[in-house]
Amino acid sequence: MDLCNMNDVKALLGRHGFHFSKSLGQNFLIQSWVPQDIAAASGADKNTGVLEIGPGIGPLTRELARRAGKVVALELDKALLPILDETLAEFPNAHVISADVTKTDCAALVCEQFDGLRPIVCANLPYNITTLVITQLLECGAFQSITIMIQKEVAKRICAAPGTADFGAFSLFCQYHARCEYLFEVPKECFLPAPKVTSAVVKLDILDKPPVEVQDEAVLFRVIRAAFAQRRKTLINALSAGFSELTKEQINSCISACGLAPQVRGEKLGLAEFARLADAVNSL
Repeated sequence: MDLCNMNDVKALLGRHGFHFSKSLGQNFLIQSWVPQDIAAASGADKNTGVLEIGPGIGPLTRELARRAGKVVALELDKALLPILDETLAEFPNAHVISADVTKTDCAALVCEQFDGLRPIVCANLPYNITTLVITQLLECGAFQSITIMIQKEVAKRICAAPGTADFGAFSLFCQYHARCEYLFEVPKECFLPAPKVTSAVVKLDILDKPPVEVQDEAVLFRVIRAAFAQRRKTLINALSAGFSELTKEQINSCISACGLAPQVRGEKLGLAEFARLADAVNSL
């Protein structure tokens, strides 16, 4: 059975009486090169334990199982479980868990499932939970890399550089935790049903330590969020709105102490500048 052949896919779904769920963002791949290239990009090998999220009918799961020591796939839709039992029957190293990733302790799952294996994530993420899941995966600190197919717009945001239109708070969050690489795009015609947006694959190689040192990580991200809450405002006005406990004069002194121009906007600053600014704010 070819899980990326439209006729085979339709026959499989019909045999199980499956109907697509818009609320779960279900779009199944119908071009075999896509799961093959995603699995290859993940770097999975026999020493690797792979967490997959939203396996669908299993085309990426099968490609990962051919490479990895173990694959654990989290599937929320119980209607897909009997289909996955059939499509993954020949892969004893692939295990499906009926669970919602947003309610799963991923660090605990890694300890339970991947003992002795190098833990990574490789998935075609449901579009409706993309940023939530990426945030969860980065913050749990349990994985060495994350290779995911997501909306092109989000992929560009993750990898964006300061001063570009796509650059924002989420760019800085991801780049604080990982080295982010934009790999390739996947046209909407590669899916059944076709989504309204183009997809892209990115790889996040988790850093051993953040690229900048800060006194207080929470203050760093509070400064970043404030700077981008109203991105067209100057940094002094944006931080004044985000730090109501500080006077404009205090904020201006922090900006000046960091060697930044009074009229600079947050979208022009990189992690190093935000780290200096956060430490200046933290010292008040």
